Amino acid sequence: MSAATGEHEGGAPLALVAAMHQELAAVLELLPDERKTVVAGREFWRGHLHGREVIAVLSRIGKVAAATTATALIAHFGVRQIVFTGVAGGLGPGVRVGDVVVADDFLQHDLDASPIFPRHEVPLYGRSRFATDPALTQRLVDAARRALPAATLHRGLIVSGDRFVSTTAQARALQTELPDALAVEMEGAAIAQVCHDYGVAYAAVRTISDHADDDAPADFTQFVETVASPHAAAIVQALLAQAAA
Repeated sequence: MSAATGEHEGGAPLALVAAMHQELAAVLELLPDERKTVVAGREFWRGHLHGREVIAVLSRIGKVAAATTATALIAHFGVRQIVFTGVAGGLGPGVRVGDVVVADDFLQHDLDASPIFPRHEVPLYGRSRFATDPALTQRLVDAARRALPAATLHRGLIVSGDRFVSTTAQARALQTELPDALAVEMEGAAIAQVCHDYGVAYAAVRTISDHADDDAPADFTQFVETVASPHAAAIVQALLAQAAA
């Protein structure tokens, strides 16, 4: 990751990204002057919040879709900061439904180019983990604490893969293989790698919607609409209000 500072990066817009419409809807409602631009088949909504230009976009689900969205934000719109909000399945001990997890780094749990490269290592990068930007991440932590003071907040490793982890067996296998992983989702590690390549600051926050176990499909849909979307809007509000202060 480059030495991005968490400041306004020369006036470049801040990108707000979510994977699902339900996760992004409450964020879009915060923008009083949004206008739509279509790039790469995606709707990018440009507007302002607390005096800061922002671009909100639905990345869609999965690592390839997330990487395409991040690349478009950087190459077409010139963003220098990306913040991802959404939901994840809880993995770590003590990580419960409704908790908030802020990522310090990301790993692709389903990447395996062995025996040529070690399991999880991204070929030709010499690493399996991609760190988020420290300054922007700390701002996101502070915003989450102000916006959701009653929520338990964790920070650490989030893992991503092109599979909705929805059985107890799958969740336990990940916990055994990656014991420091706090949560699992399907987009974050791809965006982290793109931001690393471009030297763009990246931070991500996830609300825990389920335990990535046999109850995950039943828990997921209702939780996204009733809890995760309001959480995302509240955290974004606090983040931008803090920057404007």
